[in-house]
Amino acid sequence: MERDFLNAGVEEQDLMSMLQVSACKNLLDEHFTLVQANESYYNLIGYTREEYETLYQNQCDRYYAEDEPEWNKIQKIIAEAFEAHQTGYKHLSRMRRKNGAFIWVKLMGTFSSESIGGYAVVNTMIMDVSDIMQTRSEHSADYDDIPGLVARYRVPKNLDLEILGANNRFMQFFGDDIMERGNTLYRRDLEKNLPVLLAHRSELLNGEPVSLVARMYGQHGEDVWLQTSMVCVGWQGDDPIYLTIFIDITNETELREMQKKLERQAEELKVSLQLTEQASRAKSDFFSNMSHDIRTPMNAIIGMANIARSHLGDDEKVDNCLKKLLLSSRHLLGLINDVLDMSRIESGKMTVSPAPLFLPELLENVVAIMQPDIKAAEQQFSIHLKGIMHEWFCADALRMRQIFINILSNASKFTPAQGSITVEVEEDGSEDPGTAILRFSFSDTGIGMKEEFLEHLFESFSRERDSRVDKTEGTGLGMAITKKLVELLDGTIEVHSQPGKGSLFQVTLPLLIVEAPDDGVFPDLNIMVVDDDHMIGEYLESAFRERGVCVGRAESGEESIAMLEAARQEGRNYDVVFLDWKMPKMDGTHTAKEIRSRFGSKIPILIVSAYDWEDIEAEATACGVDGFISKPLFYSTVCQALKKYVLGEKNGSFQQGREEHLMFTGRRFLLVEDNELNREIAMELLRGEGAEMEYAVNGADGIKMFEQSQEYFYDLILMDVRMPVMDGYEATGRIRGLERRDAKSVPILAMTADAFAEDVARTKQCGMNGHLTKPLEVQTLNQEIRRALQSCL
Repeated sequence: MERDFLNAGVEEQDLMSMLQVSACKNLLDEHFTLVQANESYYNLIGYTREEYETLYQNQCDRYYAEDEPEWNKIQKIIAEAFEAHQTGYKHLSRMRRKNGAFIWVKLMGTFSSESIGGYAVVNTMIMDVSDIMQTRSEHSADYDDIPGLVARYRVPKNLDLEILGANNRFMQFFGDDIMERGNTLYRRDLEKNLPVLLAHRSELLNGEPVSLVARMYGQHGEDVWLQTSMVCVGWQGDDPIYLTIFIDITNETELREMQKKLERQAEELKVSLQLTEQASRAKSDFFSNMSHDIRTPMNAIIGMANIARSHLGDDEKVDNCLKKLLLSSRHLLGLINDVLDMSRIESGKMTVSPAPLFLPELLENVVAIMQPDIKAAEQQFSIHLKGIMHEWFCADALRMRQIFINILSNASKFTPAQGSITVEVEEDGSEDPGTAILRFSFSDTGIGMKEEFLEHLFESFSRERDSRVDKTEGTGLGMAITKKLVELLDGTIEVHSQPGKGSLFQVTLPLLIVEAPDDGVFPDLNIMVVDDDHMIGEYLESAFRERGVCVGRAESGEESIAMLEAARQEGRNYDVVFLDWKMPKMDGTHTAKEIRSRFGSKIPILIVSAYDWEDIEAEATACGVDGFISKPLFYSTVCQALKKYVLGEKNGSFQQGREEHLMFTGRRFLLVEDNELNREIAMELLRGEGAEMEYAVNGADGIKMFEQSQEYFYDLILMDVRMPVMDGYEATGRIRGLERRDAKSVPILAMTADAFAEDVARTKQCGMNGHLTKPLEVQTLNQEIRRALQSCL
């Protein structure tokens, strides 16, 4: 068994000290803990035994803390030798002494069979070889037999390399004056290769071997690529001294550069392919997930149609169902248009279509569309107004509705049952008197979002990775589209959210004010608003202050009973009670019953709620309620209710009344349409406006009917585009080519589901006068036909 030299006799230790050989024993633990060392070891590092133990606790990793790369190198060499079952290891290393200076040492270790505390032991002899390394450094530039250029550099921390010496080949190539610091050629070569040196800065300053390729210029204009190998051979203070050999590889470098160029092109093609595949997957995911967003309004359409069918004798119920069916249909159409126009959204080509907008109707539409989802999720929903001075604007209702529904859909998706969703609408003044600034705030008590995700919220296909929402359906496009639509309307959108505390979205839009129709003059009326939300009462009190209507406010059922009793004792009455359905303690049901039992049936009681009237109709009617009004309570909403329930007028409706005369009386239209259901819809709509209708089932039949008719028999032709036998494009061209006076003048309108810009252009090229997109909107249909008829007068 090998003898441990640290356990040798006193004579041998004395001999090692005389030879100035440092010896130590270390554990192979994580700190390479020093167990024992002779005096030469402490003399070598410049510390006393006590100082070393106090400062470093005999842990070598602490001693090397300021020279971590070298310590990692020592650890690696020892570990590899031990794992390979070698008898020991050897390593040439640098070591920092107490005074901060570096010395070069040779480490020679032997693995002992001894173990202490379960750790193996290694015995190491350390020899100071600084003199040898200095001699090597001083004579390193004399290697003229080495093929290539050889030089010795000092490498300071700023990498401003200083040439200390060079062989003859180096001097012949660069010139005898190359070692002068101000040499132009040297400075130019150094600057051109500085990026390469910076890439290896850490290795160079730690004295590690470095290999790189440099491009340099010789004194006679040579332009060469040099393979550069640098080996540290010493130190000047903290600066390493490198022996550097340059080998000319110009021809190989040019080939390598060409290869790199090809590799870069291949990598670019690879990245392009990956992006294409990613886009393909994103598109596939989009169309797959879009089914949820389309099914939401589709569910309302089917459901309302079934309800209407089962209540055919109840005109009010059927009218309510048809209204919601129409709203959901329009929203579905908006979704489909967004899918078709996705490329236009991303390219910034989408435009807005401003038109008169009635804010109460817009919000009523949004509430009606969202109610089924909110009801199914068992969530609380409320909507409040603050400082609303105007209700009529000029804006794009479809885009605004889509923005609001996108935000509310997300709120409902990520808010648990019994959670609350609140909408607040506030009007601010503007520097432009013709413009109002409306702020729409959507808050919820949902799961919220992490701060790091908020930065990516408005990116396409963005979904937060969270186990709580992994099963929530969605396209990942809603918020991206929402932000672009807000910006398209010259607005801004902000979001604030915290995990577990919900989210707040604020959409601010500048809206052009439109003069509102006159709501009429009211006699002195006394109305009561019963709602635990005091903002509603304040808003109505402010809105009616100058219109002769007195608004009494009660924030609970109990308070409203007390106010009615006080009024009766004073000999005055309230003309109507607007009663919130959901209130704490005494809700709308109990309040309505109490009012009827104490004050009789003369006072109209109107339920005010953000919930669907169908959900509470039976119970409300049984309690003596006269009618229902959807929240929020706009000024115009209350005016309509006062006209209907207090003044007895019958036309209290948000919808514009029909014109007294039929729009197309005395007109004869030819409808060319192969789809039976589409024919039925179009013919019924136009007959309802007084038009006489005839039809053909394809383009060929349409031409035949036109040819066989008298000149100017038809006032207008509605032409489907995609039909069997002959399509609408060909049929239109043949009609325009007929030898009769009305062939070129009769208005022909395309009536098709092809909705892209190129489709519209094609219809005009073949001779059509206009383009109607399916599904047909009654107002748009009538306007386009009227425009076409007027243009041919």
